[in-house]
Amino acid sequence: MHLHIKELITKQEMLAQFPVMQYLYTNFSLEKYDAYLTDMIPNNYKQVAVFEGDLCVGLSGLWSGTKLWSGKYLEIDNFIVHPDHRKKGVGKMMTDYIDIIGKETNCTMIVLDAFTGNYNAHRFYYNQGYAPKGFHFLKILNENGLS
Repeated sequence: MHLHIKELITKQEMLAQFPVMQYLYTNFSLEKYDAYLTDMIPNNYKQVAVFEGDLCVGLSGLWSGTKLWSGKYLEIDNFIVHPDHRKKGVGKMMTDYIDIIGKETNCTMIVLDAFTGNYNAHRFYYNQGYAPKGFHFLKILNENGLS
């Protein structure tokens, strides 16, 4: 298995990987994805993808920003590994690459959210050196708007 990693920065590159996004959001439409990307890309959003040949087997969104308590940070968003390619090093390849991006862009930290019941993700992130620092609270205002 020969894997290579690529940063996706254009909407067209990201839209081409829509089938991978559907592993996380099964009811997500291409139209909704397109509209969200239109809003997200101008706000420091890009993606990192792992390919085996032409097949995308891993995908993660990335945001960069600055907060008063942390300074510049990098945020992992929607981290997905194709179900047929899990436990093959694809996720580690992405987190290692994201670490490099964070260091090269002088970030103080990399942050992410993982749903409380997603124990496989928790185990993976712990093994990559991540640890919980607090709680991410939310108040849902429109249940129908969620993906």
